[in-house]
Amino acid sequence: MPADDVPETFHVTTDEQLRAVSNLTRHRIMAVLRFEPATITQIAERLGLAKGSSSYHVRLLERAGLVKVVRTRKVRGVTERYYAMAARSIELPDPGVGGPDVLMRHAVADLEASPADGERHVRMAHLRLTGEQFAELGARLEALTDEYRALSDPALPDVSLVFALFRPAARPQAEGDAK
Repeated sequence: MPADDVPETFHVTTDEQLRAVSNLTRHRIMAVLRFEPATITQIAERLGLAKGSSSYHVRLLERAGLVKVVRTRKVRGVTERYYAMAARSIELPDPGVGGPDVLMRHAVADLEASPADGERHVRMAHLRLTGEQFAELGARLEALTDEYRALSDPALPDVSLVFALFRPAARPQAEGDAK
């Protein structure tokens, strides 16, 4: 399937779709399929899964509409299916106040599973910004992400970029904290 035929965004709207993307293994399968189609065997090898497990998770993603078969070929009498993402990006519903943010949980799990001796850039900063500065920083981060997404080459090793720009919930001050 030509890349131009792939929709830009898949909006997760059903419970089945949300359950499908909420699983860490399925999240990692979608990461494998992010840039190029792959077979069940290729997915299993990339993730260190059994083929049966890989097949099970791919079927759930396919049933939810998140991945689809983009081509098939016969190999020794068996039809080999190549799966790809159904869209370039997936948009999840807002988890609501106090709800779990699935993407951030997956990102933390992926970070924790990355090689400790590998190159990583992790930073947290607490800022005080006006509404205008907040919006500008968000737009700049998104533009920078889009710029580097355009440079992505499937032949190169995977790199994950995660950012969260948000205003934390106000915390009530404990007695004796106010000074």
